[in-house]
Amino acid sequence: MEATTPRATSFRTVLLVLAGGVVGAGLVWALSHRQPEPGLPPAPLVVDRIREVARLETLDLQVYKKISFEPEPTPSGALWKDVLAWARSSLFPSRGRAIVFGTVHLGLDLSKLDARRLRIQGSRIEVALPPLQAKVELRPGETEIISSNLDSAQTAQLLELAKGAFEREVMADPALQARARGSAERALTGLLMSLGFREVVFVDGLRPSGAG
Repeated sequence: MEATTPRATSFRTVLLVLAGGVVGAGLVWALSHRQPEPGLPPAPLVVDRIREVARLETLDLQVYKKISFEPEPTPSGALWKDVLAWARSSLFPSRGRAIVFGTVHLGLDLSKLDARRLRIQGSRIEVALPPLQAKVELRPGETEIISSNLDSAQTAQLLELAKGAFEREVMADPALQARARGSAERALTGLLMSLGFREVVFVDGLRPSGAG
């Protein structure tokens, strides 16, 4: 067997070091010249897309309610007019009762959504969703007047009372709010993932950048 001289061993070591250096340099070059991931959309475009999806994800609820209305006489400041108003309300009281049907649209308040509610860090995005809101749409064709001697203005007030009652009931129901918010979050997560984000986090609020 041929003996290995110290000079040969040293030469081989130099070759290995040079080969390692070449491989390392090639790796650095490859990493620095690899194709970047597709660019993520800017915040204003993300806001527009979120608005589109959130509008589609509004929760629609079919509701109805029995409601009654008995207007109180309104003081006019003139003695005889007040007396007449009291007599009219006492002798010929105005009353109205109805079963009112409507549709409540429960969804995000998109007017509050802007780029300040987004924080983009690489492929991670944090979203502070705006509050939920309820919009009531009455269905007059299905509304049933049980008994009423109200004039047109008073009937309009009766229907406004119904709209307010529908809105308060929905906004006071935590289960409905959780359902509407969960539906919106699922839809928005799918959208943002399709835009290239890998992590989507919904937060209650965003602190200004640099805040401790």
